[in-house]
Amino acid sequence: MDLFILKQILIIFALSTLVNFIFTKIKIPTIVGYLLTGILAGPHLLALISAKHEIELLAEIGVILLLFTIGLEFSLTHLLKIRKLVFFGGLLQVSLTVGVFYVASNFYDLSWQSGLFIGFLSALSSSAIVLKLLQERSELTSNYGRTTLGILIFQDILLVPLLLFANLMGGDNVDITREILILSLKTAFIIGFVYVGSKWLLPMLLHMIAKTRNQELFMMSILLICLTIALLTYQLGMSLAFGAFLAGLMISNSQYSHSAFSNIVLFKDTFTSFFFVSIGMLLDLNFVIDNYQLVIISVVLVIVVKSVIAGGTGFIMGHTFRGTIVVGLALSQVGEFSFILAKIGQSNAIISDFYYQLFLAVAVITMALTPFLMRYSLPFANLLMKLPLPKILINGIFPLKEVDIPDIKSHLVIIGTDKSALSLSLMAKLNNLQQVSIVFDPMVAKEKLRGGDLTVYGDAVNEPILLKAHVETADIVIVSIGNLIPTMTIVEKVRRINPNAYIIVKAKNIDNLEQLYQLGADQILPEKLEIAIDLFTRILVKKSYPQREVSRILTHIRHLNLGKFSEKDIINPPTVFYELRNMSISAIKIEPDSEADRKTLLETQLRSKTGVTLVAIKRDTTIIEHPEPDIVFKANDIVYVLGKPEQVNLAYDLFSNPT
Repeated sequence: MDLFILKQILIIFALSTLVNFIFTKIKIPTIVGYLLTGILAGPHLLALISAKHEIELLAEIGVILLLFTIGLEFSLTHLLKIRKLVFFGGLLQVSLTVGVFYVASNFYDLSWQSGLFIGFLSALSSSAIVLKLLQERSELTSNYGRTTLGILIFQDILLVPLLLFANLMGGDNVDITREILILSLKTAFIIGFVYVGSKWLLPMLLHMIAKTRNQELFMMSILLICLTIALLTYQLGMSLAFGAFLAGLMISNSQYSHSAFSNIVLFKDTFTSFFFVSIGMLLDLNFVIDNYQLVIISVVLVIVVKSVIAGGTGFIMGHTFRGTIVVGLALSQVGEFSFILAKIGQSNAIISDFYYQLFLAVAVITMALTPFLMRYSLPFANLLMKLPLPKILINGIFPLKEVDIPDIKSHLVIIGTDKSALSLSLMAKLNNLQQVSIVFDPMVAKEKLRGGDLTVYGDAVNEPILLKAHVETADIVIVSIGNLIPTMTIVEKVRRINPNAYIIVKAKNIDNLEQLYQLGADQILPEKLEIAIDLFTRILVKKSYPQREVSRILTHIRHLNLGKFSEKDIINPPTVFYELRNMSISAIKIEPDSEADRKTLLETQLRSKTGVTLVAIKRDTTIIEHPEPDIVFKANDIVYVLGKPEQVNLAYDLFSNPT
């Protein structure tokens, strides 16, 4: 048995683990660690990895899964909303970047073909790195996240005509009219396929698979859909990654998108690491050392020029000064698809071997710098804001109207623009709960203001913004923004302004619970832990564990993970007062053909299966209190159940999932 490739993978994992451990300790992004692993193990340094083709294949799978999860998270609806950003913003950014680098190439006495080609190479940015960082920071649907994604999508679409143009400049005999016609037909087919697939084909297919209740089959089907659509678009001349992104978009609007995301995300991070390792393997350190001055100048030139152009595009699209800086620095690197173009350019003698090596050095270095540039983009913008800048530059071309919030008390303040915050705001509105949203995203703020919501636009880190939302008289404050440092600052200021407010914080993990509690948070929900607990609850119920045993196990899990901050120590048996403290009444709509539809309360075994207590049923305009065991559930009934969050989730499945 030939174990060569397994040994190569083992080397990558060993080096990646060591480098990531060190980088995590010194708080440097893991992407940089993966790139460094590739540089160390690549052919130009230690030469530990020689199976370059196999590693590139694993890297391609990583990018496919990354773009697939991003498509799942973003949704087709969001894509349609940013179509102006995709086509107008993307075309503006690419055209200006190509033009500037073409002019700059004239100073190096390059041919017009070489100058134009270098402009194309420089115009593309890295979807894999930028979108991964935005996804990790929960900023994909933010204002600057949407703009960045829109421009990146345009760049990915543009890859096909750029490949065609590269072959033309290389002297290949290409019938340009025929190729453009074929490209137009392919584009029309892809648009039609995505529409039909997302509207009818995939929802019907996933519904049939979900009815089997076979998790393994569901997982295999999701992977099959992802890879099939990726290969289909590849056969049509697009990239595999762009096809995977389309596959994610097609599934994103279905009720199964969250389940698909949770199944894929574990594989995505592992395979994506191979992509960054394979990029690092391309860097020739000897070339960098021999030409360090030229490399440094080129890196600075690329970052500055691309930041100014991309930021200027963002400003024209209506961003404030902060958004302009963030968009500019996010798109300041050279992208992975430029490697494909560069190889064609070298093969067709459009660029020399020297400029090819210079391109590789600039591309890898700018990619490695991207996590730092994105991390410090907002602090950098805040620093520049201290300068005497024109008002139009600070507020953007389309500033928001100032809205006065009336004097209110005992209201809900929701801080954040991620999916959790927006969904919570909608639920509060539907249930007539008085609320004020603090939104650091002008596009979201405009939408909420148009909908009649009480909304404050601004950064909740600033105390005047909190006071404008009347935090001092609020009884509950929700902080759901993702980033730790701003979250800590907001919690501290809210607690100082209002000592009596009940502060709930959504955190990504459990590493900083103690700091947040000390600053004044009353309840912290570690996102990843709660998702894991929710999934494990479903496993225990499927295994027919008694409800009291499920509660004991979940209490034990929380204690192990949260320590002294857990809801209850396992030494003390749960009491009725403890149980009631964690319970709430939730309203659930009975969907047609769900497991409970047309069954009696007794037949559903609601209490034994989920642990919730049925309080009442709303049927049309009638409220049925204290329902009898023989009452029959009907589609579109609203049931009110009392239980803990994990129990309510199980009840939701019973009333919503199809049989």
